[in-house]
Amino acid sequence: MSAWRLAEAEPTSEPAPRPDRPRPGARRMLVVAAVVLLTLVGAGGLAAAGTGMFAERPDGCVKPDRSLQLYAVELPRDGTQIRLGYGLTPETASYPGPTMEMMEGECLAITLHNQVSAETLTALRTNPAHPLGVSLHVHGVKYTQQSDGTVQSVSYVPPGESRTYTWYAAPRNQRTGAQGTAGYWWYHDHVVGGPHGTQGLSAGLFGGLVVRRPGDPKPDRTYVTAFGDRQSINLRRGDATDTCDAANPQPGPTCLVARKGERVEFVVIGIGNDMHTFHLHGHSWADTRTGMVANGQPFADSVPVIDNKTLGPGDSFGLQVVAGDSVGPGHWMLHCHMQFHSDAGMSTMLHVLDENGQMPPGMDHQHPAAAPATAGTTAAPATEGTAHQHD
Repeated sequence: MSAWRLAEAEPTSEPAPRPDRPRPGARRMLVVAAVVLLTLVGAGGLAAAGTGMFAERPDGCVKPDRSLQLYAVELPRDGTQIRLGYGLTPETASYPGPTMEMMEGECLAITLHNQVSAETLTALRTNPAHPLGVSLHVHGVKYTQQSDGTVQSVSYVPPGESRTYTWYAAPRNQRTGAQGTAGYWWYHDHVVGGPHGTQGLSAGLFGGLVVRRPGDPKPDRTYVTAFGDRQSINLRRGDATDTCDAANPQPGPTCLVARKGERVEFVVIGIGNDMHTFHLHGHSWADTRTGMVANGQPFADSVPVIDNKTLGPGDSFGLQVVAGDSVGPGHWMLHCHMQFHSDAGMSTMLHVLDENGQMPPGMDHQHPAAAPATAGTTAAPATEGTAHQHD
């Protein structure tokens, strides 16, 4: 039955209105609502309505506590591979993008500006009928359809335009049993190339999200390590995973560095299609939400201590370690422990400096760009220099 039939069939005890008088208020409102509904459906604009059926903000977020600007831009190519990145400014865009941090109970508004050209987005498109744009889709926290970042909800950003996404880090609720959203998550594009954003992910549109609770340990440094296809870490492999300068190491996606005694946090993300494991030499952590166990907790002995954790596509977890704890400064390998993955270059280093900030000896380590296949394994082909192709 159509909305029009519903409006006309509404029972009423009121006398029929004269032609020169308006319909009764209740019936008039229902007819107006039907007109709006049919107009939105006809235009495919339900997701963009912004009120009513698809609210602007999730329950619990009365208004954003803070806001920030995020830019999607094209970066220099990796060989022939198109590279895109998110940045808090166009000049600081990178892959992974900036690590977002929230506290449970906080509501964050992020305005995404699409500075990627239509020409580049067209080159990444797998279907000529697919719309051009970028988006912001997040894991773990709460959002409405308007902030889903998908083509289906019309929540993407065409070239040269902007859109605000609202994330709510819902807290625990003992009354309802809701577990809250504290943890290690990630965000990524869900539109570039096709309806699942596969080409956007492969190009570099992803980043980490940390949601903390009051009392969580605060790190001195946070690094995102995204393990992906073709044996890549942060879309790089071999020598390209580690570009630290021995004399002046600058922290970043390709230079994991910390002084001895600093608390280092890792946000670990699985992208692409392969299974991996995350292994860090010389350091271990508790298999909990933060990688730590608070002193005095009665269940501390029941929490496993690990130094290797399985990671599947779309998975994310986090951990904190104290750099060089009991093992001292050094170049500590961080790699996938699927042997043919690490042999093919899926390996980097956590460089732990001494207390004076000096790099320890041993910087002449080598990361093979690729290794020849051995029996029972298949290695990805090497590419020129330190570049590699992700897809």
